[in-house]
Amino acid sequence: MQTDRPTDAPTLTVIGHIETPWTRAEDCPRNAMETETVCRVVLDPAYRAGLASLETCTHVFLLYWLDRADRGTITLTPPNDTETHGVFALRAPGRPNPIGLAVADLVAVAGDGLLVRHVDCFDGTPLLDIKPYFASTDSKPQARVGWHERRARPLPPQGRMEGG
Repeated sequence: MQTDRPTDAPTLTVIGHIETPWTRAEDCPRNAMETETVCRVVLDPAYRAGLASLETCTHVFLLYWLDRADRGTITLTPPNDTETHGVFALRAPGRPNPIGLAVADLVAVAGDGLLVRHVDCFDGTPLLDIKPYFASTDSKPQARVGWHERRARPLPPQGRMEGG
């Protein structure tokens, strides 16, 4: 298939980093809702003016670069399933472009960034962007992931517990 699109990779700008207590994969939450830990988002000084009015928000989207993830993963079998799925049907960190996404509770806006809850990345993870979460347009309560609903090994009701 031929396209008229350029083949050059886009240029991304890292605007800061995320500080978390997790440095090892076995300690990091499998998804952002598994932890109540408050983490720090530190913006580079050139981008801090972009936080204006964010203090009026309760939740934000954080987009971050999972810099330690395997970029060659195309299919895998999740630990809570026996079937193999394509990476684009999963939230696994390993993927061609390891972009992480979290809907984080905005705890506070600080001088150099944010305090947030519900992130699932390693300490020092590069931050790509922050966007406000609009419940009126971003929430899709009817959304379903069919393979996850019928997986062979259901997750416990609360998912993984802190520290385990």
